[in-house]
Amino acid sequence: MKKLLKHYSPNQNELKNHKSLGWLSQYLTNPSLWNFNRKSVSKAFAVGLFCAFVPVPFQMLLAAPSAIIFSANLPVAIALVWITNPITMPPIFYACYKLGAWVLGVGVEQDFVMSLAYVWQVFDVIWQPFLLGCLIVSVVSSIIGYFSIQFIYRLRVYKRKSKKN
Repeated sequence: MKKLLKHYSPNQNELKNHKSLGWLSQYLTNPSLWNFNRKSVSKAFAVGLFCAFVPVPFQMLLAAPSAIIFSANLPVAIALVWITNPITMPPIFYACYKLGAWVLGVGVEQDFVMSLAYVWQVFDVIWQPFLLGCLIVSVVSSIIGYFSIQFIYRLRVYKRKSKKN
């Protein structure tokens, strides 16, 4: 899998000399943005999972600069925001709303309807539990993602070393 991802990732020299990227090309030459190693991929999971549960449109536009700032693998961070896509977004964000309502100790709207019109109608009631639930899920999932990738990489190294012995 790592070889396949490396094959389709852009070359650093191509990015550096690409005229259409303009001022952005200077930020895209950081090797960590394109390396598939333990540090950059685990940071990418943290960034991508955090941004995936932030309730804003075009989450990739939030994940890309975050990956650049934290020197995380850019393609992985951007791909992970698609966990919340148009199909999965309603149930995930409803679960975030229920979590936030539970933490705040407020009642959940009993006649909740999965429609944008209804959400706008009751937004003044649901916005606090919804945003709190999204924040909790963002933080917890990014921490779990970061340490899971760290653990998986270390486990793979341990298995490789034990096979050699």
